[in-house]
Amino acid sequence: MNISEAEAQVMEELWRESPRSTEDIALALQDKQDWQLATIKTLLNRLLNKGAVQAEKDGRRYLYSPVLQRADWVAAQSSSLVDRLFGGSLAPLVAQFSSSRKLSPAELEALKQLIREQEHGQ
Repeated sequence: MNISEAEAQVMEELWRESPRSTEDIALALQDKQDWQLATIKTLLNRLLNKGAVQAEKDGRRYLYSPVLQRADWVAAQSSSLVDRLFGGSLAPLVAQFSSSRKLSPAELEALKQLIREQEHGQ
């Protein structure tokens, strides 16, 4: 599912807490974005059409909840990034990050743990 950066910000709010009204989302995003209520309604409509969220009538308003789970979206985005930039290979991704910034001891240990798990899982 292709979700724009703006739509992803709305989704992050719904993943954080739901169900939420358009007004609740606008309030949560007001410090990050200077969006009008109409903009958030448009983004929610797009997300509804994509099947990423669902809406439930609550009196005169709608309450929105995510259908798309964050973990599923992150997995798809990560896979897409690795495919586009590194030909589907994870090693060049890790090499790129380690060459552009120093990995902390905790990050190095986490990578070693992932490698150990992969080795024992196969």
